[in-house]
Amino acid sequence: METDRHFGKIFLKKNHFFLKKELIFFLLAFFLGQQKGFSSTWGFWAHKRINRLAVYRLPVDMQYFYKKHIDYLTENAVNPDRRRYAVVGEAERHFIDLDVYGDSALQKLPHYWPAAVKKIGEDSLRKHGIVPWYVQTAAFQLTEAFKDRDPKRILRISADLGHYVADSNVPLHTTRNYNGQLTKQEGIHGLWESRLPELYAKDYDLWLGEAKYIENLTDQIWFSVNRAHLASDSVFLFEKELTESFETDKKFSYELRNNLLVRTYSEEFSKQYHLKLKGQVEMQMKNSIEMVSDLWFTCWINAGQPDLKEISNFSFDDKDKKTEAAEQQSWWRRLLNIRSESDQ
Repeated sequence: METDRHFGKIFLKKNHFFLKKELIFFLLAFFLGQQKGFSSTWGFWAHKRINRLAVYRLPVDMQYFYKKHIDYLTENAVNPDRRRYAVVGEAERHFIDLDVYGDSALQKLPHYWPAAVKKIGEDSLRKHGIVPWYVQTAAFQLTEAFKDRDPKRILRISADLGHYVADSNVPLHTTRNYNGQLTKQEGIHGLWESRLPELYAKDYDLWLGEAKYIENLTDQIWFSVNRAHLASDSVFLFEKELTESFETDKKFSYELRNNLLVRTYSEEFSKQYHLKLKGQVEMQMKNSIEMVSDLWFTCWINAGQPDLKEISNFSFDDKDKKTEAAEQQSWWRRLLNIRSESDQ
């Protein structure tokens, strides 16, 4: 499954209309993504991996708490993707169409939300994605959770924040041509953030040094988003060049997954594309891990470095687990209801 915001945009329109074939695709991919050993999506496998590795960069005073709850942070790293197809206002938190704002978007766009709303308007901002502003919001929320020494909120916001940061480091989450639909390169989203990690992530070197304090959160967030956007040109250029040299029957292949025959990019095409990108996917995953742990660490510092050992023995009780289960069931019912509406 490609974590393509196109689905979220259609999905959350006023009349809740959703193309049947796209919903079926998502439902199928969602189930496949939950199967043990299936690691073909940035949205499921890489998000979990990013959050997990970010924990090991934290200082000892934070690791005691974060390591104790590392499984929660890992498994719940995908919650925002689950919500984005069923919760109004969620999809826009995963991307920003920087190219909509011109070549000097980084200079034109106000880096703080109130100023951006005043200059551009909230509806327009949300239409083209708000990920850099929302990461700032989530960081503020995490800082407040640390101040309150609220383990539930610390864990939930940390898991979500890791997801949004990772999305902001994907080049195709920074352009309106997010799936190559404007350049006849449909499917490139899944190729970059799904197929390549599936084939090559086992060889990535994703270990980094200790987390560092971020002096200016806002500047760092926007720098990271812009860095990802600058990489988008090569994402499209190299795929186009390679496609021109490949016959169609060699560009794609069929593979059996969970007893289903799936059409995907061939290993040879994927290999050549991966080589052309010269480690770009690996680098953006490393950038994600670095930024996630740096943000967690910075929020903790800004909160006054509360003693997390005092709350480390916290565990979600049966009531918490039932609440989370009910939320996920609610999201799932929402998906099924919208599918029923599309059938009418």
